[in-house]
Amino acid sequence: LQGRWHRVITGFVLLWEERCFREAVSTEVFFRAAGEEELRAYVATGEPMDKAGAYAVQGHGAVFIEAVRGDFFNVIGLPVARVYACLRAWGFERRWEGRLSW
Repeated sequence: LQGRWHRVITGFVLLWEERCFREAVSTEVFFRAAGEEELRAYVATGEPMDKAGAYAVQGHGAVFIEAVRGDFFNVIGLPVARVYACLRAWGFERRWEGRLSW
C-alpha cells in the first residue's frame, strides 16, 4: 500500500417493505511511504491483524494516510451519507427532538 493509491469498496443493502436498494461505494486512499521500524511498531500494536487491508483509518493506521478521495466513513466501514440519502429518498426523515429518532 505504501506510496500509492488503493481503493476501498463497501457494499450495502437496504430493505424496507417491498423495497430493496443495493449499492457499492468506492473511496480512494493514499498511503505515504514508511520505514521498516515504523511498520514494525505498527504491527506490534496488533491493530492490523484483524482489519481488511491491515489498517484502521480511525486508529493507529491513520498516521500512514496522506489523502482520501471520497467518503471517509466508507473507509471505516459504512458510507453513512449515502445510506442516509437513500433513507431520505424513501421518505424517512431524521428528527432532532433531544435525541436521534426516525
